[in-house]
Amino acid sequence: MRAVVIGHVEWIEFARVERVPVAGEIVHALEAWEEPGGGGSVAAVQLAKLAGEATFFTALGDDPLGHRAHRELGALGVSVESGFRPTPQRRGFTFVDAAGERTITVMGERMGPNGSDPLPWGLLEGADTVYFTAGDDEALRRARRARILVATARILPQLIRAGVPLDALIGSGGDRAERYAPGDLDPPPALAVWTDGRAGGRYRTADGVEGAYPAAAVLGPVVDAYGCGDSFAAGLAFALGSRRPVEEALAFAAACGAACLTGRGPYQSQLSLRSG
Repeated sequence: MRAVVIGHVEWIEFARVERVPVAGEIVHALEAWEEPGGGGSVAAVQLAKLAGEATFFTALGDDPLGHRAHRELGALGVSVESGFRPTPQRRGFTFVDAAGERTITVMGERMGPNGSDPLPWGLLEGADTVYFTAGDDEALRRARRARILVATARILPQLIRAGVPLDALIGSGGDRAERYAPGDLDPPPALAVWTDGRAGGRYRTADGVEGAYPAAAVLGPVVDAYGCGDSFAAGLAFALGSRRPVEEALAFAAACGAACLTGRGPYQSQLSLRSG
C-alpha cells in the first residue's frame, strides 16, 4: 500500500483536567504534555501504522516548533515532505476532561503545501490512497493522481471551487465546520460519510444508495477523544485503498476511531490492522 496524506500540522499542548473551566475560573492540570497534532499529522501516523509506511506532504513554520514537529513525526514513522514557511508554526491548546472529551483552541494560520512547492509530487503517481486536509488548489489537483482520494468536509469551500472528483468525503453530523449536504459538490463524491461519534454515522453513494453504520466497540477505558475523527478518516482511506467494499471499509474506519479513544493523545492506541 502506497499511502499519502496532504495536510496540516498543529503543535498541541495538552492538559488533563477534571473539567473544562468556566469563564474566569482557574483549574489545575492533572497531567500535561505536548506533541504534533492536527488532522494531517494524526492521519499520517495512523496510515503509517496501517500501511507500514506513509508519506506526509505538509508545510511547517520555520521556527523551533515547526522543526520539532518535523523530527517527531519522523520518529513516529512518517516520511515527512515539507517546506518551511517564514511564519510561526500553528499551535493549539487542548483540555482533556475526566470523561475523555477534548476541547481545542487553535492559534495561527492553517498551513498546507502548495502545488508549486519543490516537493516530490511524483510520489502521487500510482499511489493507492491519499487523504487531503489542507493545501492549495494545485496540491488538490495533484492529489487526484492517486487511485483513491479522500478529503475532509472542513475544506468544503475549496472543494466546491476546485471541482476535483473525490472517492470519499468525510463530514460530521454535528460539527458545523464539517457540514456537507448532497448537491454541494459537482461532481458529487463517490461516497459521502457523516460521522456521529457514539451513534456511529451514515453514508450516501453518488448513485443514491444510503445507509448507516454502527460505532465500533471501545476495547478499554475511554482516555482521550483527541484524534478519533482523524483516525477514522485514515482508516477509511486505508480500507478504500485496499479495495474493501463500503460497509466493510466503514466498519474498519470506525474501529480505528474507537481505538484512538483508549490512549493518551492521538498516537498511543492507534490500530495496526493490516491483516484485520
